[in-house]
Amino acid sequence: MKKIFLAILLLSAISYAKYKATISPISNSVKNRMIKGNSWKKSCPVGLRDLRYLTMSYRDFKGHTQTGEMIVHKDVATNVTNIFEDLYNMNYPIYKMVLVSNYMGDDWKSIEAGNTSALNCRPITGNSKRWSKHAFGKAIDINPIENPYISRKGHIAHKASLKYRKRVKRNKTAGDRAVLLKDSQATQIFEHFGWKWGGDWNSIKDYQHFEYNHKTKRTKHIKRDNNNLF
Repeated sequence: MKKIFLAILLLSAISYAKYKATISPISNSVKNRMIKGNSWKKSCPVGLRDLRYLTMSYRDFKGHTQTGEMIVHKDVATNVTNIFEDLYNMNYPIYKMVLVSNYMGDDWKSIEAGNTSALNCRPITGNSKRWSKHAFGKAIDINPIENPYISRKGHIAHKASLKYRKRVKRNKTAGDRAVLLKDSQATQIFEHFGWKWGGDWNSIKDYQHFEYNHKTKRTKHIKRDNNNLF
């Protein structure tokens, strides 16, 4: 009986672990990862001095607390850690959060792995002559399998995302709760902190994508609503 009680206490401690985040300049080790991982080079539109390496707590799909990593522009670093604190406190699940360098800067492979990420020095999807917002460290793709990119013709490239074509609110699995809708609290948190959502676009839909709108800047946390956990 005592062992069961201790196990319950341990699980409770894991479930309610306090959110933690760090913001650091790009170290030599992170720089080497970025260069070797093909996610940044000298020709990119933002220099390393203007980027920040973040570590942040998140809830994985099993409800466990994990530490993720992300690189963003210095201007949005604190903003991003605030967003992910609110996501953490509302128990929004995130499948994985590592640098896109782990996938050699390959957006396809990062999405296939269900990876949440930010900086990636690449062109905009469908236009090789323009830099993506990700190249500036001011865009985040979150849970890309559950929140797919849908082309103008309605095409979804990743097979695992096909079941998420129909955007409906369910609460049976972590994958269901990871789905972003217009009225989802997770979506509202990003918008509250000044980020535009790709799910609002007309010609295409990029449900995983948020990009920072410099015209809107808010720093206060959004009020938690336990009746709307996703």
